[in-house]
Order: sequence, then C-alpha cells, then structure tokens
Amino acid sequence: MRQLCVRVRRSSVSLLAVIAVLQFGLHATPALAQNDQKRPIRLLVPSAPGGPSDFAARLISTRLGETLGQAVIVDNRQSVNGIIASEIAAQSPPDGYTLLIGNIGTMVMNVGLYKKLPYDPQRDFVPIGQLVSAGTALVANPKFPANNFREFVAAAKKEPGRITIAVAGANGAVATEVLKYMSGITLNNIPYKGSSPSEVALLSGEVSSALLSIPAVTPHVRSGRMKIYGVTTAKRSHLLPDTPTIQEQGLTGYEFGNWHGLLAPKGTSNVVIRRVNKAAVHVLSQKDLVDIALARGNDIIANSPEEFTANLARDIPHYKKIMASSGIEPQ
Repeated sequence: MRQLCVRVRRSSVSLLAVIAVLQFGLHATPALAQNDQKRPIRLLVPSAPGGPSDFAARLISTRLGETLGQAVIVDNRQSVNGIIASEIAAQSPPDGYTLLIGNIGTMVMNVGLYKKLPYDPQRDFVPIGQLVSAGTALVANPKFPANNFREFVAAAKKEPGRITIAVAGANGAVATEVLKYMSGITLNNIPYKGSSPSEVALLSGEVSSALLSIPAVTPHVRSGRMKIYGVTTAKRSHLLPDTPTIQEQGLTGYEFGNWHGLLAPKGTSNVVIRRVNKAAVHVLSQKDLVDIALARGNDIIANSPEEFTANLARDIPHYKKIMASSGIEPQ
C-alpha cells in the first residue's frame, strides 16, 4: 500500500511538472510574456536612416511598442540591396524579439538579382503585414541640361554610358535596368547603400540622375534643387500632380512602386504574428499617422499575413519574368 502511495505521489509530481512546463511555455510566448516586457523588440531596417524603409519603421515603431507593451528599437543595417539586415533577420531566433522591415527590393527583386541570395523571402520569413507603399521618380541634378524625359533619353543616346545614375537598393537596380532596356539607352550605374545616400549624391552633383522615392524628392523638386522627369507609378502622384508618369511619356508598361512590410523569422509562433499584425493595423488606423504617411506620399496598406503572403507569391515570379525579359541576369 505504501509503495502504491509513493507511485501515485511520484506520478502526481510528474504530472504537475508537465503542467508547469506547458504553462511556462504558454506564458513565455515571445512578445507576449507578462514577466519579460522590459525586453525590447529589435526592428531591423535594411537601409540607412532617412530612407523610405527607415521612414516606415519610425512611423510605426513608437506606437507599435506602446500597443504591444514593449519597446521597439529601430536597428538600421544598411548594405547594397538590403542583404545584411535581411540575412540577420533570417538567422535570428524565432522568438518574437526580432522583426524586419522588408520591401519590394529585398523581398522580391533580390530573388531575380542573385543566384545565391543568403536568405529566401518565402522560406525564411513569416509575413506579418504590408504597411505603406510609395512610388519613385526619375530626377536629376539641376545643372544637368535635359529638362524633360524626352531630352534625358536623347542625351543618354547621344553619349552612351556617360550619364551617371544613382542606384539605391534592388528595386532601384531593377527599375533602372528596365528603364534603360525599354528606352534603348545606356547609363553609368553608381550603387549606393540606400535611398538617403543616393539623395545626397544627387544633390551634391556626385551623380547626374537617380530614381528616388517620391516623398524624398518632392521638397527638392519644389525648391528647385532637383529636376524631375517622371514618376514610375501607374497614376500621377498627389504630391506632384503636374509631373507625368513615365508611361505617359512613351514607355507603356513601365511601372514600379515600393511597398514596406513587417516580417518575422520563420518559426515565429502564429500567436505572435497575429498580435503584432493586429497592433500594426491599429497603429496605422490612427489619423495623425495616416496624415503623416499621406503627406510623405505614401498610401496605407495595413493588410493581413495571408494577403502579404499571397502578394509575395504573385510578385516574385512576376518581376523575375520582367527582369529576364529585360536582359537582367542573376549575379
């Protein structure tokens, strides 16, 4: 009888231990833990401060942290085509404490630009939600003689390879190559680690032209510090309503936008993904942030993980086809 009681007690202890482990596992769910809320969430950004991805991160980071009850720290890791930040995020523990700002360049264009990309956008990440989107514009230093897109193309054809163009990120690289292919011109590509350094290079005269985000170029165009030749979106921008699209000026089908979204390392729990998505959607519904985004030429997306996943599945093969048809070969 005594042996039976000992066995029952031992079994009870084992059962209680299992329950305790299960309860700990549930309550310690990353980014949800009530006893670990002082630990900050790292939000990796694949570009320098001041660029479009950085804007998206800083637009939401403070309010996202307030909503989640944890600080969100923006961590800029700039590199050519945003590879370093994306690789760091892909290799980070899926514990909810590392998030990534991805964009059409890092998550779509890079797939067609590199034979051996050190991360796979679909395999290594869980999409949380797209945040905002904005178009780009073809601009030039005010000292550059061409005054419109037609004159820019004519100048490039007259002196093939002499006109320099700043290339920021994978989206910029692809948009530049397709522009060259469709207009039959040759330009001298100068790569930069993000939109902000490209902007500085153009303003200083280090390069003659660039494809930069509409929000970034708008104040410079209005002040006369940049010339603008056209926007890459399907419709004209509300920030620059008098600027025609490049499609309007003869390059039918030339359309490039740039979205920014939140992703987490593969394996991050669905509970965390849902909670962060809900918080991000809530933040992007706040009128003052919406007004800031719109004033900077961005449109709010704020979609679901499923919609983000479906968009990646659609866009990756779509842009790979465009790149291949334009003669862009993976390096």
